[in-house]
Amino acid sequence: MSFLDDLLGGQGQQGGTGSLIGVAGQLIEKAGGVQGLVSMLQQHGLGGAVQSWVGTGANQSVSGDQLGQALQSGGMASVVQEAASKLGVDPNALLNQLSQVLPQAVDHLTPDGQVPAAGQGSGFNLGMLEGLAGKLLGGGATPA
Repeated sequence: MSFLDDLLGGQGQQGGTGSLIGVAGQLIEKAGGVQGLVSMLQQHGLGGAVQSWVGTGANQSVSGDQLGQALQSGGMASVVQEAASKLGVDPNALLNQLSQVLPQAVDHLTPDGQVPAAGQGSGFNLGMLEGLAGKLLGGGATPA
């Protein structure tokens, strides 16, 4: 199994908090739902990219460094640090992988190109990301 498969929970972790999908879910949850995460990332320099994730077109890519800076500015660095520690990986390596998965997670949670209203966002749960790991692993994604 590859590093990405391991992070995605490919070893029978069904989207648990030890997986990359789980980390994306934690970030969304801690930010106050999809709306909170989108707003925070937009405020900290990823506006255009994040809008592409929400929209119905192609997702604009971001680097692990860009994502790390935005999350740190938004007060989420501790979530990344804690997750990297639990997974036994370098935080920068985790950010590089998150920069590939988080756009897909936001896209998955905004299928009609609209961010859920604040009331809906607070009800986020990891189950909302079901199927994303299969899509990422089976989607034939090619490295950029």
